[in-house]
Amino acid sequence: MAKSKNQFSCSACGNITNKWSGRCDACGEWNSIVEDTPLSAGPKAASLGATKGRSIPLTDLRTEEIPPPRTLSGLAELDRVLGGGLVPSSAILVGGDPGIGKSTLLLQAAANFANKGLKTLYVSGEEASAQVRMRAQRLDLTSAPVQLATETNLRDILTTLETEKPQLAIIDSIQTMWSDNVGSAPGSVSQVRAAAHELTSFAKRKNTAVILVGHVTKDGQIAGPRVVEHMVDTVLYFEGERGHQFRILRAVKNRFGPADEIGVFEMTGKGLAEVINPSALFLSDRGEPTPGSVVFAGIEGTRPVLTELQALVAPSPHSQPRRTVVGWDSGRLAMILAVLEARCGIPFTGLDVYLNVAGGMKINEPAADLAVAAALLSAREDAALPADTVVFGEISLSGALRAVGQTENRLKEAQKLGFTTAIAPKGGKSPSVGGMALKHMGDLATFVGEVFGAG
Repeated sequence: MAKSKNQFSCSACGNITNKWSGRCDACGEWNSIVEDTPLSAGPKAASLGATKGRSIPLTDLRTEEIPPPRTLSGLAELDRVLGGGLVPSSAILVGGDPGIGKSTLLLQAAANFANKGLKTLYVSGEEASAQVRMRAQRLDLTSAPVQLATETNLRDILTTLETEKPQLAIIDSIQTMWSDNVGSAPGSVSQVRAAAHELTSFAKRKNTAVILVGHVTKDGQIAGPRVVEHMVDTVLYFEGERGHQFRILRAVKNRFGPADEIGVFEMTGKGLAEVINPSALFLSDRGEPTPGSVVFAGIEGTRPVLTELQALVAPSPHSQPRRTVVGWDSGRLAMILAVLEARCGIPFTGLDVYLNVAGGMKINEPAADLAVAAALLSAREDAALPADTVVFGEISLSGALRAVGQTENRLKEAQKLGFTTAIAPKGGKSPSVGGMALKHMGDLATFVGEVFGAG
């Protein structure tokens, strides 16, 4: 006869046996032996079977825990994006295009954290130690007590971290790490997933903050499986054009602070410098008002940011006109062009349309709809808006203008930079900001008629 694989346990003491009996041999209790039901059904190789684990402790929602302590880096823009500083045991993933400045920023951050008293270890898998030292010399960081290592073997790196017990470990980059128990090549999906899992688990077990650098694909997404972004606590993207001096660090996920927060840096000969007032910097090159140029008062995370939207509309020599967008959603541009034609009778057939967000910014906010429409109409009609005017508002498919949030913060930022007039949708809160004239528009046709004298 086949031997039974069922398990029995004592309901009084939990002792496990392979057969039923009337009395428990461990505690002596009678009629306490019951048959265990398996945790999951299915083949043994593909399911948990009957073997049970330990019971985990449970708490309720009233459990009060002290907020985790944070360490400030001294870079206010970086601390803002992290949610107020570095949290112990956190795992942070930083992605960006090659040469955008990821290693420069993290070396500056490592030096600042080390000077604050954190034991910091910088592991480079892409560059030799001499290259990292040359960068540190260029940035005047050679006196910072940062410990440097160059290695790609994950087992050796984890052993070193276990021995040194740093409070912050920076891994540059996760795509160069390889684990000897995974058969695929470094940079493959399996290797990246295994390395991210081991490093994230180490961060949680040993109370060490770990920062991982990730490569990005041609689409701008972090290379490797998306599960890596789910493993970590914070995901930061480093944006900007390599030929432009502005760099934007954007949080797309943060378990310890607000998401969609941004930090603005300027690339200089001495590394990345903080930009305390990004609105003034983005508008610094703006000269006299020209057709197609409109200032948009937006919100990035918790801070208001003013940016310039530039549009160019010209007759197309091709049978299919071009629609080129930099820094905004091309699908939303097509929607606004369709609304202008269907609701306002303003066609863009046979016209090339180019839209650019000045300064290398990327805008994802629907509140930019009205500013984009104003830039398109200004370029098409060759009529410039007044230089002291900002525009914001969302456009619906019916042509109505919808109110947006944080109007007061937008107006205060605009007033700080010398703007005196704002064009915004009706509805919502209408705060009065001294020195600012607020023009309310009910729909897109009204806006076209009042601002451009047509409709």
